[in-house]
Amino acid sequence: MTKQTRQFAVKEIIGSTPVSSQDELRLELKKRGFKITQATLSRDLTELGVSRVISGDKAVYALQPVAQVQRLRSLVGAEVLSVAANETMIVIHTLPGCANLVGEFIDIQKDPNIIGTIAGDNTLLVIPKSVKKTRSILLDLKEKLQKGSA
Repeated sequence: MTKQTRQFAVKEIIGSTPVSSQDELRLELKKRGFKITQATLSRDLTELGVSRVISGDKAVYALQPVAQVQRLRSLVGAEVLSVAANETMIVIHTLPGCANLVGEFIDIQKDPNIIGTIAGDNTLLVIPKSVKKTRSILLDLKEKLQKGSA
């Protein structure tokens, strides 16, 4: 399994389950078929911008959106091949295997004019909240995705 796949699993686990230690996270990853050392997991957490936050009465791991945007910003521009739209939807073509990363970059910015994204291997569908917003979202995405600048 690739580093990208493993890191996606880390984000998914942290986003859906309260995890308070690296050992708990490693066990959750093991349940999903990932054999990972503590050192590799520690590097992944650093690269993903994960930190511990207080939730209720204990500290748990959480993704930090600002850190994620900064880390993804340098990667996404090189992966985007084209951005196009019709009246209702925006389609982004990427290098093979990169649509998920570009989708994550868009999703974590929580643009109120975007309902969500759907990623395949090399194609990403961006769904605007309103047909009236499609053109402005298209222009905004082109600017943000050009060389990964936001």
